[in-house]
Amino acid sequence: MPFYLTQSLHTALRQSPERIATIHGERRHSYREFAARVARFAGGLRNIGLQPGDRVGMLSLNSDIFLEYIIGTLWAGGIANPINIRWAEAEILASLDDSGTRLMLVDDMFRPVAEALCLRLGSALQCIYTGTGAPPPGMISYEALLAESPAVDDAFRHGDDPALLLYTGGTTGKPKGVVFSHTNMASAALAMRLASGTGPIYLHAAPMFHMGDLQMMFAHFLGGGTHVALPGFDPLKAIIMIGQERVSDVLLAPTMMNMIISHPEFSKHDLSSLSQLFYGTSPITGALLDRAIQAFPSASFVQGFGMTETAISTMLPAYYHTPAGRAEGKLRSAGRACAHTEIKIIGADGAELPAGQVGEIAIRGPSVMLGYWNKPEETASVLRGGWMHTGDGGYQDEDGFLFIVDRLKDMIVTGGENVYSGEVENAISQHPSVAACAVIAVPDEQWGERVHAVIVLKQEAELNKEELQAHCRRFIAGYKCPRSLEFRNELPLSAAGKVLKSQLRQEARGRH
Repeated sequence: MPFYLTQSLHTALRQSPERIATIHGERRHSYREFAARVARFAGGLRNIGLQPGDRVGMLSLNSDIFLEYIIGTLWAGGIANPINIRWAEAEILASLDDSGTRLMLVDDMFRPVAEALCLRLGSALQCIYTGTGAPPPGMISYEALLAESPAVDDAFRHGDDPALLLYTGGTTGKPKGVVFSHTNMASAALAMRLASGTGPIYLHAAPMFHMGDLQMMFAHFLGGGTHVALPGFDPLKAIIMIGQERVSDVLLAPTMMNMIISHPEFSKHDLSSLSQLFYGTSPITGALLDRAIQAFPSASFVQGFGMTETAISTMLPAYYHTPAGRAEGKLRSAGRACAHTEIKIIGADGAELPAGQVGEIAIRGPSVMLGYWNKPEETASVLRGGWMHTGDGGYQDEDGFLFIVDRLKDMIVTGGENVYSGEVENAISQHPSVAACAVIAVPDEQWGERVHAVIVLKQEAELNKEELQAHCRRFIAGYKCPRSLEFRNELPLSAAGKVLKSQLRQEARGRH
């Protein structure tokens, strides 16, 4: 049988049923208990109408129940559609509508949002409440659902059957649903284990709805590892949890890494159990990496590069972070293609470029997405000739190491989150005072990059940052809203009438 993502749970049940599978606060579940809850949750989903291939959403902080949701949805034969918790209500509604998601789990934190969505969608949305106490009117209690539902057999969907639907921002300003099969995610998880291995205890410090953490989740399930859930990232809580639970592995964005090692309580805790620190999602400075390596002397550092559409594509192993490895000059690279991946650099004519020449990064391999949900034309435009055309610019050296030099899609990476300028511009342009705008990234000491807006106002109009941010939050998540702005009489344009963002970036970075 081809890959199926629930296979690791069957293996753990045979080999180590009493090993702790999940830790969340005071709750601890063995793999035997975890599997029983997964099977009953799957039975509950089927009892309330889930059909093979139906989408199931979850709007929640990290938890052990989030892990049950992912595996249980697959066990039931559904497609997991974890929802970005930083989205505005309008963005969540748009993704539910686009995907046809009619079942959604929600925790205490997002109960008000879920109630508002239920009011708007009525019977078209059934919510399952994972919080404490009685469920709100019209919602089903998660624990009651498990208690009242029989355990069911694994649906054994596999191979090219869709498993995950992850929404990512788009250059057109509208999020796109990225469809991943069982083979896509299983091959990415296997590649991560092959390249770096995984330790026995993984801390979910990054959000579980994000591709980065999902890959780590499946990689650690493959090894029958223990999953420790940190509800939301807090540097002190992460420090305490690593020491308390003797965590061996963690994935951190550079901003998270910086917040942990800069915390005044950092040196007061024994973090020697940490043996592997994965980092990625955004660029890291050499100074921060040096500080982190010194702060975690027992940990190996591994960098990963990929995008939502491709999952993990390249890795820079621990060796290149050591003094001997650094001498080879590869530390600023994104590493080499993983065992399951091919990378090539192509020019404007589509031909492959030689080593050292900058062009578009193209990726091929079994972890590349099936396509965009209900968007055949957009899928065809990026999946050409069997290769994913990323829109990112870079080059490979003679040894096959990938160096990323630009983001051709004008993507901004702020605090490890991807923000696409198009969707921010769409929100800004709806303000009645705005005549024209352009959104770019500028360097930011805390977040790596921040969203910066360049605005041309209508005649005699006025606008300040607070008013603009309040306006934008009606349409997009808070982290996507401009953190800084400037006003101009006009935007620089090319001969073809396109805004010269490269000129804006150059001018802005000269001031920041």
